[in-house]
Amino acid sequence: MRFCLFLFLSLFSFNTFAQVSGNKKAQNFFEKANLFIQKQDYTSAEQVLKSVVEADPLFQNAYILLAGVCKAQKEYQDARTAYEKAILINKAVAPEIIYNLAETEFATQDYLKAKQHFSDFLMLDSSSDRVRRAKKYLLDCDFATIAIKKPVKYSPINLGEGVNTNDAEYFPAITADGETLVFTRQINGNEDFWTSQLKNNSWSIATPLSSKINTTKYNEGAQTISPDGKYLFFTGCNRPDGLGRCDIYVSHREGKDWGEPYNVGQPVNSEFWESQPAISPDGRTLYFISNRPGGYGGYDIWKSTITDDAKWEPAINLGPEINTVFDENTPFLHVDGKTLYFSSNGWPGFGNKDIYYSRMDNEGKWQKPINIGYPINSFEDESGLVVSANGNSGLFSSNLKGGYGMQDIYSFGIPEIAKPLKVSYVKGIVRDLDTKKTIESNVQVVDLKTNKTVFDDYTDPETGQFLAVMPVGGNYLFNVNAEGYMFYSENFELKAGNINKPYQIEVYIEKIKQGGNVTLRNIFFDTNKFNLLPASIHELDLLIDFLHQNEKVQIEIQGHTDNIGDDKLNEKLSFNRANAVYEYLIKKSIDAKRLTFKGFGASKPIANNKTESGRKNNRRTSFVITKI
Repeated sequence: MRFCLFLFLSLFSFNTFAQVSGNKKAQNFFEKANLFIQKQDYTSAEQVLKSVVEADPLFQNAYILLAGVCKAQKEYQDARTAYEKAILINKAVAPEIIYNLAETEFATQDYLKAKQHFSDFLMLDSSSDRVRRAKKYLLDCDFATIAIKKPVKYSPINLGEGVNTNDAEYFPAITADGETLVFTRQINGNEDFWTSQLKNNSWSIATPLSSKINTTKYNEGAQTISPDGKYLFFTGCNRPDGLGRCDIYVSHREGKDWGEPYNVGQPVNSEFWESQPAISPDGRTLYFISNRPGGYGGYDIWKSTITDDAKWEPAINLGPEINTVFDENTPFLHVDGKTLYFSSNGWPGFGNKDIYYSRMDNEGKWQKPINIGYPINSFEDESGLVVSANGNSGLFSSNLKGGYGMQDIYSFGIPEIAKPLKVSYVKGIVRDLDTKKTIESNVQVVDLKTNKTVFDDYTDPETGQFLAVMPVGGNYLFNVNAEGYMFYSENFELKAGNINKPYQIEVYIEKIKQGGNVTLRNIFFDTNKFNLLPASIHELDLLIDFLHQNEKVQIEIQGHTDNIGDDKLNEKLSFNRANAVYEYLIKKSIDAKRLTFKGFGASKPIANNKTESGRKNNRRTSFVITKI
């Protein structure tokens, strides 16, 4: 609508000073065409203007108007031809006509002529709003000339009638397992969220997401969903609890339904415009678009990180590494936590908004954005890309030919160079060992190389389910704990090339009782040594938390080895390793009266010592509850 109004004003300014045709028929048609333009009926205006130039082939302003209405309808070749004919009649045209001609040449991929005419425009105009854009177009011409010769594979596939309808569907968001899709659908001007499930490689008939989120009074849109599908951040505008025109809201899934959404508040939201949220895979950093002061352009990408006491820190602009003096939109942070996709009309590209990606380096800095390539990007606006967890496919919305109606949601293969880093995930259910009933419990995943928590949340209170994403290449502590239960310890070492599919597990934890036994999978020693390695500290601290929460529990720390080597040496090694854990707990103020330790060598195997994987399981540290 904003573009149409701008076009109308531009055309009206031409008409105000228009030459009058000496041909009465042409003049009458010209005035009729202007009436259609005022009504934004460009199709009718185009047909009438063709009659005008047929009646008076030298009527310059008729060609200019014809070019304008063709351009408004994205008929760029026809618009270019009309501008060229207008200039042939009289080269002394307004600078904006040269600019518009150059834009149509750019849109029709004639970058050499477009560059020449943008340069001509800049020689004629040094002060209008178009000057900055013309200078950027010169960079686009150089970029596009090279990039268009190296097209990427692009075969968009419509998601089908389960998702798409005669109405407009856009802003897709997908969970890490690729099984749940949430998107915006607009019906009679009202935007709501809908959801569809992937079943047998096709999307089910979409249903409204939740009556607690969707409203008839307000629009809901521009959303992101957390990798595990439990948190939905979205944009709400003109609401009574809003701080500005548009704010960011969040809702938490509660069983099969969603909770009442609430405004995330300051400092994420402000008196200005905040929209298009994107949440990091660990759920701690929110990326979003804002036009607040302190940015580099009109709309920039900002971020805010939540603290341990659930407060959002002051928003930080992503800086000139990402933002430009123009506009950035629709950020999407992949679940690898290091690849950011977004749209921009400020970086060199194919004109208007293109999709770019940037990777975070090891120091946490964003690298220079890279255009995702042609023909994914074109002269039209491209935005709103989300990428699957496996990095193979992208989802976006478009009004491509052959769709179901207005905008539809499509998928396409991500070019190899633009794919994110490899990730895997662990998806499972937590149950009581004895009753087999599901339990609401805390699940924590920690990258032992960086000591960074990549997941820390509770399982679904009704289903006991969880989903935690883990970038490939890390060594991860996996811990499950619930009040009144022994905790569960596991380790995932995700080496590149060894991950065939995500982990699907059922975790059984037992209530605290005498004789209860827990294997500590994240206690590490060098071969034949008993000095605790730094990667062990997080697991030991979890054990300390367990002992603080259950002050009447007494435990025996047990060391175990495989059967390789001398039995006496193995027993001594296991004794020393158990003692190392004991000493650490003592130093952390655990009462020595609650602790004993013992080394069992290879006498208590839990796996077959004939295989390396079996021997690895047998080399372990554990604890047993000796008294409550």
